[in-house]
Formats: sequence, structure tokens, C-alpha cells
Amino acid sequence: METEAIVLCRIGPSSKAFEKRIVQLPDLLSDEVRIESEAFGLNYADVMARNGLYKEAPPLPCVLGYELVGIVKEVGINCPKEWIGKRVLAFSRFGGYAKLVQTKVNAIVEIDDLPAEIAMSLSTQGVTAYYMSDFISPIRKNEHVLIHAAAGGVGSLLIQLAKRKGAIVYAKIGSEEKRELALNLGADHVINYKTSDYQAELKKLLGTHLLSASFNPVAGDTIKKDMQFLGPNGRLFLFGGSQMVGGKFGIFSKLKFLFDMGLILPIALMMRSKSLIGVNMLKIADAHPEIIANCLNEVTELYRKNELTTHVGGVYELDQINEAHYFLESGKSMGKITVRWT
Repeated sequence: METEAIVLCRIGPSSKAFEKRIVQLPDLLSDEVRIESEAFGLNYADVMARNGLYKEAPPLPCVLGYELVGIVKEVGINCPKEWIGKRVLAFSRFGGYAKLVQTKVNAIVEIDDLPAEIAMSLSTQGVTAYYMSDFISPIRKNEHVLIHAAAGGVGSLLIQLAKRKGAIVYAKIGSEEKRELALNLGADHVINYKTSDYQAELKKLLGTHLLSASFNPVAGDTIKKDMQFLGPNGRLFLFGGSQMVGGKFGIFSKLKFLFDMGLILPIALMMRSKSLIGVNMLKIADAHPEIIANCLNEVTELYRKNELTTHVGGVYELDQINEAHYFLESGKSMGKITVRWT
């Protein structure tokens, strides 16, 4: 079966990277559903893939995308037929930038009339935030927590999930426009790393306290800085490498990025009772799809109970995919970026 898709054809700036093409879908597997998409979401991993910095991405040309909202049109022989006709939020292992998308039946949740741009903020970004804050190593009351990129899709949800547990939240942002959002979501302290040294500012705000957790999608030299503030039982969650984007010197920029992270010895972590937790939801989805399904259902339920809110950072039309990618890469976006097919 054929479908329209936004195809990543070349590495580089968004204005030259994508083309709208007809692509061939494989046969539907027994545990898969086929969804007619109304909209899909963007994630920073898409930006990394477009820049050739995400090794998990398929070889070019390929269709990116981890999430979509649409109507189930067909189901595999081992899937309940009751799914046909239902409007769902779905995870996809790439392929989300297509009009027809195939994914596992355990990677969807019914959403009725929930707006697509809200639903998709609960998908990849919501599941990532919930996995870190509530599943793999839950935040506890009165813990001091640092959240990088706190006004982004994952960060804005992490603020709320941490405050829900009674933590003290330090939100790191990159512009004053993002300060109000972080405070409104519940952050106790906001640090603009563009106008102050976040290391010095965090030290002053912490006083005699140490961090219990840092949620870091930046990497680079922020790893060494964060590790200095972690106390016993401190966890550093590394779930991205945005500092690598924009390097102007090819392999030398990548080597500097790795060098800046420093050498972390397992014996040193043990002696200080600190943890470095790498998070790649694509790997979790491959090995433990039931975890993804659990986290997706939990975060959706929190939204339905008004215990979690989302921030819509922008809704773009299909022919604005270049602008949407550029905006996300710029670091100026807040919350979730969505692209509509209709």
C-alpha cells in the first residue's frame, strides 16, 4: 500500500532536507494497526536525525516521526476489531510523518475528541518525562531537582510531575520569555543560563543542599557541572545531546562534545552513591513495549484528572514543516510543536 509522507532526503538545514513523496508501506503485521493521521508531533530527536547526529535513525531517504493522532482504519489479525474507527494517540517507531502509519496495537490509546496538539504532548515527551520521574527512579518529597530545557516539551511536564511529588524544582531556561511559563507550571526557582552562569546561580540557590536529581537533555559540559551538585542518592538522567547540534567543525565538534562530558568512572559513582541514568525511549520501546504502554496510559490519565497540563508551542500546516523544524531547533520554542495533515 502507498501513502504520502514527508521524507528526510538529505542531511542539513530544514529548508533543504525534506520532500513530500509517495512511499510504500509494508504488509500489516498481525499485532499492528494502520492509522490515517490527522497530525504528527515533532521531537528534538528529529532535529538530531536531520543533522546526522542520531545513529538510530533509518538510512536516507527515510520518514521520521514518533507520534501521531488519527483514526484506526485497519487492524492485524490478532488485534481487536473494535479499534477500527477509533481516534487514537499513537507511538510509532519512525514513520510518523506519513498520512498512513502502521504501529503496534499496544502503542495506541483512545483519545476521543482531545485536540491533537494536546494529545501529542503526552506521547513521546510525556512518556519520557513520566518514565524518568515516576517509573525508573521516582522523585520523592523534598528532593531538590534540576530540570534543563525546562520550558520545552519534556521539561514543562517534568516541572509538574516533580511538584506533584513535593520536590523543590530549579528550572533552567534560555530566555526571559520562558520564565513566566516555568513559574506558572510550579518551578520554585528559574535560572536563565543565557544571562547568568547557571553553575554559580544554582550553587547560590541550593545553599547547603545538594541535588537529588538532574534531568539533562543537553549533555556536553553540563554533565560535569551537574555531577558536582549531586549528593548521595543523586541521579543524573541523560536523555539527549542538544549541545552537539550546531557544531561548525564536523568531527572536531563531536570530539569536543565528548571530551567536555569528562570521564566518569563506575567506581567513583559507587563510592559517592551517585547514578548516571541513560534514557533512550526508542530502546525501551523495542525491548519493553509494555513499559511504554504503561507510561502512556498513566500520563494520559493524569491529564484527564487535571493533574497535568500541557503547553502548545506551535501548530503548523504540512507545507510549513521546514519552519516547524527550524523553530524547534532554534531553542526558542516552548512546549509541543505539532504539524497537521488537514
